[in-house]
Amino acid sequence: MTSRRKFLGAAGATLIAPQLSACGGVDKLPVASVPASGFGADATAEQVTEGLDLRGKLAVVTGCTSGIGFETMRVLAKRGVNVVGTSRSKTRAEEACRKVIGSTIAAQLDLADFDSVARCADDIHTLRSPIDILINNAGYRGGGNERQLINGVEKHFVINHLGHFILTNRLMDRLYMSTQGRIVNVASRAAYRGAPDEGIWFDDLAMSSEYSDSLAYGQSKLANVLFSLKLAELLRGTRITTNSLHPGVINTDIDRNLNPITRFGFGVLTALNGKTIEEGAATSCYVATSSKLGNISGRYFEDCDAITIENKGHMQDMAMADKLLQKSIELTADWLVEFKAPRKQDFE
Repeated sequence: MTSRRKFLGAAGATLIAPQLSACGGVDKLPVASVPASGFGADATAEQVTEGLDLRGKLAVVTGCTSGIGFETMRVLAKRGVNVVGTSRSKTRAEEACRKVIGSTIAAQLDLADFDSVARCADDIHTLRSPIDILINNAGYRGGGNERQLINGVEKHFVINHLGHFILTNRLMDRLYMSTQGRIVNVASRAAYRGAPDEGIWFDDLAMSSEYSDSLAYGQSKLANVLFSLKLAELLRGTRITTNSLHPGVINTDIDRNLNPITRFGFGVLTALNGKTIEEGAATSCYVATSSKLGNISGRYFEDCDAITIENKGHMQDMAMADKLLQKSIELTADWLVEFKAPRKQDFE
């Protein structure tokens, strides 16, 4: 209960190929308590939302300018959702929003700058509307194996986890006012394939003892999964759910920091074995909108279905999730806000 009060109250081709190979020694088991989606790996975001009328809902999608973030925004807007799309560049966010048919609002958000995260949340509050869907989609993937720090913490962990941790905290009151708020954390199977064997290195979040881009990325994605796992526990008894997912192996702009040779190899491999952007956005859109998932929380999804990972990683490690929450609060305390139940007169 202490953790609940604190969070809610503080409310080269060879480098890439292993990501596309079979998961040796990993068992992926369906979750019997979660209804099967009926969709496969080749389903698109439009297909999994076909027939839905989502008019009147408000969604926030981080990282909206390209790739699965843009496709997620486009499809949600097509189904009637009013979508706030964020980017580090307000200009780029506005350009992306203009390409979408439907109601969209551009917002500036730099997840590496916690002041920017706070300002973005404040801007969203001015809409005076409940938030029905928060999709923490934006991500960073380094490519030069050069360790970078932000306030003493490794960059992947800051952008992919801590920035979204603050944003979620500061939007919690708006999610609380929704009839069924949903938090969707776009993680990756790197959470169990690329993270350190020991899990998150809480005693060395600067990764000074050992570093590679893939290791840092995997650790940050594990943090995404564990954050959803713990947050689901904290939110039990509310109308808010939270889940994480692997969108698929997709040739998106997240590879922009890789060297040219590795980017070319990644493009070839994803063309042969990966997903299209339309397919990559399917699981995000399904988890965000499916009526089958109204009371499903704390689960991890691949190809639109909830699965558990056995024999590898720390995907269901609640003790590690507890420690992640405490460490995240410690690192971001100056930007977290106290949760206060909103008043009805605050909304239009």
